[in-house]
Amino acid sequence: MNPFESKFLENLRRHNLAGRGDAVLAAVSGGADSMALLHLLAEVAPVAGYGLAVAHVNYGLRGRESDGDERFVRDACGRLGLECHVRRFDARGDAEAWRRSIEETARIQRYRFFEELCGRCGYTRIATGHHAGDNAETMLFNLFRGSSPGGLRGIRAVNGRIVRPLLGFGRDELEAYLEGMGSTWRTDATNHDTVHDRNFIRHRVIPLVEERFAGKLEPALRRMSEHAGELAEFVELHLSKLLREHPLLDIGGGRLHVATMRQLTAFERKELLKRALGAQGAPVDGQVLHRLDGLLDLQPGRTVQAGRGVAVTKKDGFLVFGRGDA
Repeated sequence: MNPFESKFLENLRRHNLAGRGDAVLAAVSGGADSMALLHLLAEVAPVAGYGLAVAHVNYGLRGRESDGDERFVRDACGRLGLECHVRRFDARGDAEAWRRSIEETARIQRYRFFEELCGRCGYTRIATGHHAGDNAETMLFNLFRGSSPGGLRGIRAVNGRIVRPLLGFGRDELEAYLEGMGSTWRTDATNHDTVHDRNFIRHRVIPLVEERFAGKLEPALRRMSEHAGELAEFVELHLSKLLREHPLLDIGGGRLHVATMRQLTAFERKELLKRALGAQGAPVDGQVLHRLDGLLDLQPGRTVQAGRGVAVTKKDGFLVFGRGDA
């Protein structure tokens, strides 16, 4: 085991990402980040004590190139002696049918596939190849969209059974690791198309900042992500305590007691309103939050439309979340 693999193993253990008795399903596209993930997981598996298999998704978006990615991943798994699960989708056709973007459709498709495999084959962890650069892009993307502080947490290292063991590593490190092993990877030319916001941030914004502040952006965003994560944990604990102390703030039932809400800080009120919207399947939008907060001071009977068929009405001393006109 070389020093980089030892560092990877230490990261797995420190964050409890995968260990003895786990069955890890690695999501591998064939790109540099996922191939580095595959080789790192395979190298440290005997020491860490987990089982390993691979999932690859062919979206059919790039014709022969997509089929080439599939063959490449199958061949790599064959050399490593790993089972490779492959699923093909018509991402473009499904996107049109679902009226969603291709990117969102592909994300839904792959995670449904991964969860299906976990249920059928007993995998306990789903490992993805998100690295420090991806986290930086996500944080900047959220910042430019006007995200709340919680959005600056970026990509979580653990989210349910999904783990991201490479968040502490940069793409340059991962490519250097593969080159040192004599391993190759596939390149998706569409990743360089700056029409998409994330690609624009990756190829235009970040290099420009790095040109002025060399080597400082990614570490700074990594620290901010850690601080935002710590803040999010504190807020979650605080709100859980608040809800236990005030049973009239019924998030699940869609009823928030007006007098109690008015005693809270603006931050607490908006965090509770976010959770209430989420419980109803409504989008969390800054303008809607502002209007809902203002509803506390309006006359009974007033209603705010929150989106996706959800309406919030002030009546009988409560903000009542419901469908239609509530």
